Amino acid sequence: MDNYGYERATFRRSASRLTLAAHLFGILAIVLMLIWLLHYRGGIEYGSYNSDRVFNAHPFFMFCGFVFLAGEAMMAYKTIKSEHKVQKFFHGILHLTALCLGVAGICAVFKYHDMVNVEDMYSLHSWIGLTTFVLFCLQWLLGVSAFLFPSSAITRAKMLPWHICGGRALLYMAICAALTGLIEKFTFMKLAHQREARLINFTGLSILLFGIFVDLSVALARYV
Repeated sequence: MDNYGYERATFRRSASRLTLAAHLFGILAIVLMLIWLLHYRGGIEYGSYNSDRVFNAHPFFMFCGFVFLAGEAMMAYKTIKSEHKVQKFFHGILHLTALCLGVAGICAVFKYHDMVNVEDMYSLHSWIGLTTFVLFCLQWLLGVSAFLFPSSAITRAKMLPWHICGGRALLYMAICAALTGLIEKFTFMKLAHQREARLINFTGLSILLFGIFVDLSVALARYV
């Protein structure tokens, strides 16, 4: 095996390990969030008359959509061993599902604010979150128009670097929104040295590590 082939094999093994780590931290974050919302916060029910249960749909849908599925979509495009068309299909479908969950999550928090008479869009978390949502929609629409529908090779080549950089930036913006949201909820509940506080901290840490390993796996997979 020549040096180039050896380097590719090394990158492939490293990317596989990073992808596995990303999956593990993503699943861990989902499990921890479900324990928090179901055990400590009373459950998740968008159509409930209980405002707390309605609110709980917001962090769950937003994380599952804009962080977990968005990260999985990024890794699917680079790490699935299949034809390019199949990779593009799963990449687009996962992002579309993420977008639908994001819409449900945003509707849940606005519904919660109406139920408890709280002002909308007053916090840094809400500013980052809504900005991320709008840019995510634009990123998805531009991606569909440039890469799924027929377009010139020159257009796709020009769009690709911006599409990749935009996706990575949006993943970190979504993570930033998730972490500021957890901090905001942590502050409102006035938690200190309690089990729930530690659970929220570990959930946030898992979300951050998921994003880091997704970004590393996608970046390294480019050299495979």
